[in-house]
Order: sequence, then C-alpha cells, then structure tokens
Amino acid sequence: MVVEDQNLESGGSVRVVIKGESHLRNVLWGPVRWIKMLAKELHWSFVFGVVSLYGINQGLGGSLGRVATEYYMKDVQKVQPSESQALTAITKIPWIIKPLWGILTDVLPIYGFHRRPYFVLAGVLGVVSMLFISVLGNLHLYLALLWMTIASAAMAIADVTIDACTAYNSIKHPSLASDMQSLCSLSSSIGALLGFFMSGILVHLVGSKGVFGLLTLPFALASVVGMVFSESHVPGFSYKQVNQKFIDAGRAMWRTMKCSDVWRPSLYMYISLALSLNIHEGLFYWFTDSKDGPLFAQETVGFILSIGSVGSILGATLYQLVLKDHPFRGICLWTQLLFALAGMLDLILVLRLNLKLGLPDYLFIVVDEVVSQMIGRLKWMPLLVLTSKLCPHGIEGTFFALLMSIDNAGFMTSSWLGGVLLHVLKVTRTEFGNLWLAVLIRNVLRVSPLFVLFLVPKGDQNTFKLPGEIMGEDSDSDEEKEEARDLELASLVHSADRR
Repeated sequence: MVVEDQNLESGGSVRVVIKGESHLRNVLWGPVRWIKMLAKELHWSFVFGVVSLYGINQGLGGSLGRVATEYYMKDVQKVQPSESQALTAITKIPWIIKPLWGILTDVLPIYGFHRRPYFVLAGVLGVVSMLFISVLGNLHLYLALLWMTIASAAMAIADVTIDACTAYNSIKHPSLASDMQSLCSLSSSIGALLGFFMSGILVHLVGSKGVFGLLTLPFALASVVGMVFSESHVPGFSYKQVNQKFIDAGRAMWRTMKCSDVWRPSLYMYISLALSLNIHEGLFYWFTDSKDGPLFAQETVGFILSIGSVGSILGATLYQLVLKDHPFRGICLWTQLLFALAGMLDLILVLRLNLKLGLPDYLFIVVDEVVSQMIGRLKWMPLLVLTSKLCPHGIEGTFFALLMSIDNAGFMTSSWLGGVLLHVLKVTRTEFGNLWLAVLIRNVLRVSPLFVLFLVPKGDQNTFKLPGEIMGEDSDSDEEKEEARDLELASLVHSADRR
C-alpha cells in the first residue's frame, strides 16, 4: 500500500488500484454470477434442490445427526460402546438397498412424475421420524433405532433422486457437467463444515433430542423441493410396463456382475472397507467419559469433526491435482498402507504418548483428525473412480447404486466387526483398559486387504474400461458412455463423507 501511495503521487498507479478493485469485485461476485448462470440454464429449482439436499439436508443435517446420534446413544439410551457400534450400523441398511430406490424413481412415476413425489415422500418420512425421537420421552431403544432407520431411508431416497436429476441435466447439458459437480461438492462440503461446527454447541444447549427436533427443518426442506421442482409430466403411463422394466434391469445387472472384470474389484472394495474395522464408538466414549482421556466437551467434539472435514477436502484436492492419473493398483497399495499408518495416531493418543512428547490432547487430535480424513478420502477416491468405470451403458445409474450398496455393506460390516472387537476386549462405558489393543488390531487388519490386491486391475485410471460386450459399445459412441460414467461419479463423489 505504501508503494501504491507513492506511485499515486506521481500519477502512475491509478490504473493499478482500479484493476485491483475490479479483480476483488470479480472474486466476490464470481460465485454469484456462476450460480445465476446455472439457474438460468438449468432452471432455478434444480439449483435450489442441489443446495437444499446436498448442502442442507445431507451436509448440514447429516453432520448434526451424526453427533446427535452418538450423544443420544451414550447419554439417553446409555448403551455400551460395542452395542452402539452395532446398532447404529443397522441404520445404514437403507443405503445398502439404494438400487431399489434408484429403480423406483426411474421406472415408477407417481401421478405422472418421476422425481417430485419422491422428494416429498423423503421429506415426510424424515420429519415424522425426527419428531417421534425428539418428542417421545423414555423411547425404547429399538423403537428409537427404527425411527433412525426410517430417517436414514428418507435421506437415501432424497439422495438417489437428486443424483438422478444431476445425471439427467449433465447428459442434457454436457458443457455444464463440471459446474454441477462443483456446485454439488461445495454445497455438501460447506454444509458439513457448518453442521459439525454447530453440532457440539447445539447438543450442549438443547441436548441430543433437541437436535433431532431441529433436524425436522432440513427434511421439511426436501418436501419443499418436491413441491417446486420443475419436471415434465408423464401422461398415460402404463404400470404394466413396470414389471418388465424391473426384470430387464435385473438381468442386465446380473449379466454384468458375472464378468470377472467387475466382481473382482467389487470384492476387493468390500474386503478393503469391511476389514478397516470401525471402533469409533469406543474412541468417542473414551474422548468424552474416561477420566484418563481428554474429557472433551460437546463443543470441542463438534469443532474437531469440522476440522476433519477440511482434511477431507484437502484429500480430494490432492487427488485431483496429483494422483488421478496413477494406475489403480499402485494407488490402492500406497493409500492402504498410509491408512494403516494414520491409525497409529489413535494408538499414540490412547497410550497418552502425546503428553510425554509435550503435545496437548486438543492439538494432537486435531492433527489426527485432519490426517485421517485426508488419507481416508485419498483411499476412497480411486475406488469411486473405479466404481464409475464398472458401470455398463444403459443402466449406469442403477448399477452405480448397486456397486455403492456393496460398498455400504462393507461399511456396515466394518461397524459390526468393530462392535464385536470392542465387546470381546471388554471395552465398556467405564472400562477402557484394552482400547489400545482394539486400536492396534484395527491398524494391523487395515494392512490385510493388500493380500487380495491382485483383484484390482492394473490399468490406468483414465484408460481402463470394461470389455465391449459388457459396455454395449455397439449402440452408442465412446464419448457418450464416458460422459455418462463421469456423470455418475460427479453426482455421488460429494457424499463420500456421509458414511
């Protein structure tokens, strides 16, 4: 600024100052013009739907719900860590049957609309389930679990439906596909950051049941999206066609799954996720309840998770800039090894070695969360890319949902096995003596998927593709099929952290 003032006296820096102000104005107003452009080209209701569902319902609501569920199971239902680990995994079942929701939205219109009624249905189911949990006192554990599962189903239905809308618009407007991907990712990431940051504060102020009550608002917004969403009406639909369409889709998926180039990497992805044991509940109880632990408050827990979301964004950025052109097998090897090493940070924390090194708990766990989330995203991204390339032409959306359901089954198996491990080692609400051993066993098992790494194709991430008879290359151009596969990845990559 001093240099500019001196130049201004000589009359030579007026243009520089104006240029700087113009550049700042472009930076500030660029995103606004970008969103206005998307609203003009695609219709404002689509942009509203993306921001509402990806950003507010899944990003903000999903992160609030995660923290509220953890405190609800611990403080209200008072279950053991192993029990909480196993029971909350059940709520992920609706995500395992995502192909069912995908087929329903594709082949079964309601009152002549394929998307709008499913948005409304998802919103109603979510509002009712959250109200029951928040209002009813002394709700039985299994009834609470039922309503949580219904809420999870509501979010899964809304997710599949907005994914389908994103896919349709990306095919119809291919030049805007990257812009839509950016909007989806930014909405989800910003929503998650805000949700995790607010979660601890809200749990402290209104309790976990109060947070469930607040979650009725994001679900109600899903119904609003259904009411205002712009969609063409399908008159005179013959419901007699539904059975045949289900049969055709099922046959196509079965034919594809029998291909070794499909089932082998799918098996690896399941094993990789299932053997990365999830013992989060044991660590969460130790963070918040153990006298030998950090005894973090609710606000601190929410802030730590929000910082972890930043690590996830860094991982996605690093993958895009550096690792996206590497062969599948090589990147899976190194990310799996790093994933196991990152777990050792939890071991250092549980053994309190960080204090002996002079590192306070708060600082160490923030670093731990950022590193773990970043490496977890690096590990997940090539699997998402591989999944998108295993989808045959004509059933890309449904088959992608099928493969993602296999991955979700891996996540659920991981949670169940982690719950069994905590139970066997007798890690309870008050006893954490063997928690370090659970962490060590988890870290060792994270290396075990490398023994089946031969299931992953050696091909480059950009050139790998299925055989022509599976992809149906006689019916469409390579560009159209590649565009469709990229499109499915774009619509789902934003939600990798919701698990």
